[in-house]
Amino acid sequence: MTENIRVLLADDHAVVRKGIREFLEEAGDVEVVAEADDGAQALRLVEEHRPDVAVLDIRMPEVTGVEATHQIKKRFPQVRVLILTAYDDDPYVFALLQAGADGYVLKTSSSDELVRAVRTVYRGESALSPQIASKVVRQATSGHPEGAAGQIENLTERELDVLRLAARGMTNRAIGQKLDISHRTVQGHLQSVYGKLGVNNRTEAVTEALRLGWIVIE
Repeated sequence: MTENIRVLLADDHAVVRKGIREFLEEAGDVEVVAEADDGAQALRLVEEHRPDVAVLDIRMPEVTGVEATHQIKKRFPQVRVLILTAYDDDPYVFALLQAGADGYVLKTSSSDELVRAVRTVYRGESALSPQIASKVVRQATSGHPEGAAGQIENLTERELDVLRLAARGMTNRAIGQKLDISHRTVQGHLQSVYGKLGVNNRTEAVTEALRLGWIVIE
């Protein structure tokens, strides 16, 4: 029997938390093990329960979602962080992804999209809603950092193909099927990309590639 995905839910609105909890637990493979109404409490509960996924809002009392994300990833790197918020402002997006968030979805997303995002980050993959990915793309300026052109030349065409599909939220298996390669080969390409870009995971790789304008979410 497969174990449930253990989730910590942090939002300062009790009614919102109740609705999100119901959405998640209706999925059958997700269990909300703790709830927090501010960022400080979220950090304490992460330490106590060590959930698989922490679902955080941005604007919370005591400790913001940005700082909570930073602290969770620093102290408990095995815990995946999924941002669930009504705010899609570009500064929030970049600050949270730079803090180490594994995913960023909006509260306007459907219950199915939310559950899918939780499962995606639990697998160690990135979950960016299309709106957020588009925000990141639009934020990219025409003046890329010096050396960016040379850096992209170090990526093979197949690595770029894998990165583009990863940016669309596709799993390693789905990418492999699309490119007619094994999911292990996909993981190998991603590990190579991480090394070349100096990043640690899919979210960071996709964010950096979007910021530099190398890939575009269609």
